[in-house]
Amino acid sequence: MSDNNNDILHVEGGKPLNGTIKVRGAKNFVSKAMVAALLAPGTSVLKNVPEIRDVHVVSDLLRLHGVDVTVDGDHGVVTIDATNVQLADVADVDTLSGSSRIPILFSGPLLHRLGEAFIPALGGCNIGGRPIDFHLETLRKLGANVDKEHKDGIHITAPNGLHGAKIHLPYPSVGATEQTLLAAVLAEGKTELSGAATEPEIMDLVCVLQKMGAIISVDVDRTFRIEGVKELKGYTHTSLTDRIEAASWASAALATHGDIFVKGATQPEMMTFLNVFRKIGGEFDITDNGIRFWHPGGDLKPVAIETDVHPGFMTDWQQPLVVALTQAKGLSIVHETVYENRFGFTKPLVQMGATIQLYRECLGSLPCRFQQRNYKHSAVIFGPTPLTGRDIDVPDLRGGFSHLIAALAAKGPSNVQGISLIDRGYADFRGKLEALGADFD
Repeated sequence: MSDNNNDILHVEGGKPLNGTIKVRGAKNFVSKAMVAALLAPGTSVLKNVPEIRDVHVVSDLLRLHGVDVTVDGDHGVVTIDATNVQLADVADVDTLSGSSRIPILFSGPLLHRLGEAFIPALGGCNIGGRPIDFHLETLRKLGANVDKEHKDGIHITAPNGLHGAKIHLPYPSVGATEQTLLAAVLAEGKTELSGAATEPEIMDLVCVLQKMGAIISVDVDRTFRIEGVKELKGYTHTSLTDRIEAASWASAALATHGDIFVKGATQPEMMTFLNVFRKIGGEFDITDNGIRFWHPGGDLKPVAIETDVHPGFMTDWQQPLVVALTQAKGLSIVHETVYENRFGFTKPLVQMGATIQLYRECLGSLPCRFQQRNYKHSAVIFGPTPLTGRDIDVPDLRGGFSHLIAALAAKGPSNVQGISLIDRGYADFRGKLEALGADFD
């Protein structure tokens, strides 16, 4: 364990989480909307912004590019004036971007505003391959020159500007869809993007771009049609709620036999999760200003889950829910089809007493793209098994919060090391734990 006590949470588990917490805007949308502000000279205002580290990383990256950014954390408002965009110092961008993959999305806006962009080495969560090939190929098809041999990273230029193109994604990648939208809105001519991701966060980004002056239509077959415009203007927009954080607290209620009202949680973006939550035996009540989640008593029921792109069961939902499934009576199966290496977080759960076995086979309704690729991407969970507290090292954002849930549900003390990773996506989670009556320091 590290000597950095500020990065360790001491948890005394076995106590139900009860109370009310508030969830703000979606991490997976807010950072992209902030980047979109680069497309237009002038001021943009983003509301319902969570106080998370990723927001501050993107704010600092924008400032490096000459953008004026004001963050009002108390009220959840970020104001961005992108009038004076400039190239950033390569070393500074590299230093900041080590914990974020967001710099690659700067490419399109910077190509339009400055004619060139630089991409350093990219970070993010260690949960499987996240190749940027889709991003680079998209930019090439739109007319960009991509130089991978630059000594400091990838140098991208567009001496003749960007032009509309037909682009097909072999997999509905969220990042590549965002890249195409941000690059194509100011490209000359029309762009047709097929095989696109259609997550709620993507659609909210489309709403932002439309407010800025973009022309984007969406077909039912995952096809976006973007008609390039000459210029865009700033926007004012309120972010959709973070459905991942809401589901994480719902899972915590289930795992700890608790009762949590998640203020700000909304039904439309969470329908798939709510169905599974109910199948397991959890109860929920939807109101105008949030959703109450609780464990009604008795045995939880096992389920079979297959993660998928929207509108399927979200990959970021499965990790916290797996903790609750360790307490379900019987055999549960989780088939992960989005990231090939997302079950690394289960090892500490097994050490705490869970019975979880990982398989390379596709244990789902259909074979997935990881079939015969030697990845342990299916999990079988047998429960209920009591969990016992222990020392845990946080591996990544979602896995880390799942370990925190396990520590809260377990009997006895746990030391959760590396909690700064959780700050990337869970705003004021310590304050929320306190509001829910958790025993920690």
